[in-house]
Amino acid sequence: MDTLVEYAGPAQSGGPFARLTLNSPHNRNALSAGLVGQLHQGLRDAAADPSVRALVLGHAGGTFCAGADLSQASGASGGDPFDAAADRARELTALLRAIVECPLPVVAAIDGHVRAGGLGLVGACDIAVAGPRSTFALTEARIGVAPAIISLTLLPKLSARAAGRYYLTGETFSAEEAANIGLVTFASNDVEAAVASLVRELGRGSPQGLAASKALTTASVLEGFDRDAERLSVDSARLFVSDEAREGMLAFLQKRPPRWAQPAGDGAV
Repeated sequence: MDTLVEYAGPAQSGGPFARLTLNSPHNRNALSAGLVGQLHQGLRDAAADPSVRALVLGHAGGTFCAGADLSQASGASGGDPFDAAADRARELTALLRAIVECPLPVVAAIDGHVRAGGLGLVGACDIAVAGPRSTFALTEARIGVAPAIISLTLLPKLSARAAGRYYLTGETFSAEEAANIGLVTFASNDVEAAVASLVRELGRGSPQGLAASKALTTASVLEGFDRDAERLSVDSARLFVSDEAREGMLAFLQKRPPRWAQPAGDGAV
């Protein structure tokens, strides 16, 4: 099995923290089934190690995470397409929840591009640092879907006006803007130094104190999972199997503009 997520414990990381590195550059660290499964395992490994006080989530290559693996999302599964899409949505939901529920503080170390579902990973982390090469975009509407599942971690963090803008326009924004709207904790010209400083501070906390303090900040987010996760999984699946989404994903993979159906009439507003 390919190593899509590299795990480094305290002995390798040189401090009281573990590091998970998304390492699937061939598809820009997209959320393939393999990467999601290995990320789950890395979270479990870190939480089971009593010497770990914090977990750093980083990336190899110039992209932190490109979101859903559209080559899997648009491919034939051999079963009912809606059921397959719903299962993928539930897998993403479970991953985001695992990050939120992890008793360890999770720090995102970002110095690359983040798109679509990748922003959900950022939102699930407790602290996020973005470097100068970071760019962000919620591009779902441009391929006929919506940021449904990742709303569980994004809407509690983003300002309402920012969510309204970036959910709808799909435009790209910078690390500084990400900090301004609450997506990341702060922007830094030196992500590694900033993360090292944060980890030193986190290392002063007790396991019990860190877990209990984190739980206070995540309780309302988890309530949202309990209330909305299944509904959003079904909604997401319906969008992904729609004619518009199939066209949008195929156009993306073929690197061409999508051929959206035109409304009836002359199109005048």
